[in-house]
Amino acid sequence: MLRLIVNADDLGLTNGVNRAILQAHRDGIVTSATLMANAPAFDEAVAAVLTSPAYQAKQLGIGCHVVLIDGVPLSPSEQIRTLLGGRSPAPHFRKKLWKFALAAVAGRISTDEVELEATAQIRKLQKAGIELSHVDCHKHTHMFPRVLEGVLRAAQATGVKAIRNPFEPAFARNIPSADRTRARETAILERLWGKNFGSAVAKHGLSTTDGSLGVTATGTLTTEQFSNIIRNLPESGTYEFVCHPGFYDADLASAGTRLLESRQVELDLLCSSSARDQLRSSQVNLVNFRDVVSATESNPAVVHPMP
Repeated sequence: MLRLIVNADDLGLTNGVNRAILQAHRDGIVTSATLMANAPAFDEAVAAVLTSPAYQAKQLGIGCHVVLIDGVPLSPSEQIRTLLGGRSPAPHFRKKLWKFALAAVAGRISTDEVELEATAQIRKLQKAGIELSHVDCHKHTHMFPRVLEGVLRAAQATGVKAIRNPFEPAFARNIPSADRTRARETAILERLWGKNFGSAVAKHGLSTTDGSLGVTATGTLTTEQFSNIIRNLPESGTYEFVCHPGFYDADLASAGTRLLESRQVELDLLCSSSARDQLRSSQVNLVNFRDVVSATESNPAVVHPMP
């Protein structure tokens, strides 16, 4: 069986992102979303999720989008010093992924501090009443082993049973319309840390997928790229398609994200008949992370009907 989770990141970022993600589930192919605990529209996102019939019916999975870069921490700054990038106007994380990556590779990121902050973010969602289906990290920072260990510890301690596999398989990045430079970068990251990811996840008793799709295409996703990725899927396995739908408005323009017009493009694609037709023709079964956990625990997996 070929199963696909379509996960929308950045729930809670803005009102427009919140509305777009719920629309992309209601009218499109999104089956899962990850909520940012420290985002401006967090309270609004929680209210929308808790009143959503799809969430109540477990057709829409909600995970925690752990933010360790380009945001404000929940933990006291003196307890997470290796995660901080400055104090102006208040303590905040590093703003650039490359700076975080250098610190992580050099061993300057504390696994204990990652665990502390990830736990705080997960607990905030749980305290708000969200039953979490999984956890992932903003900009895939849990690809770095020291970060991964901290996030896995936090997930295990808080009862979260699944985590995103941030590594993109070769069949998804080596498509005709792919950005070759970004595809090579993604391949290097997979070679460095992808091989040990599964064993680390299993050690902590969590479930995961066979990989993430759409990583190379983030910010540039087109109908052609989506079709190429889906056509290249193997006959079996479980994968996650990572997407970022949103309405491009004043709030988004001031949110500090590089993904602006592309969010509207992705929303239109996710709600299109062509996307649904492509999934049908490739015999893709839409699921969410709850179903991945159920399958891992040897229970029958729920396959959600194509919208």
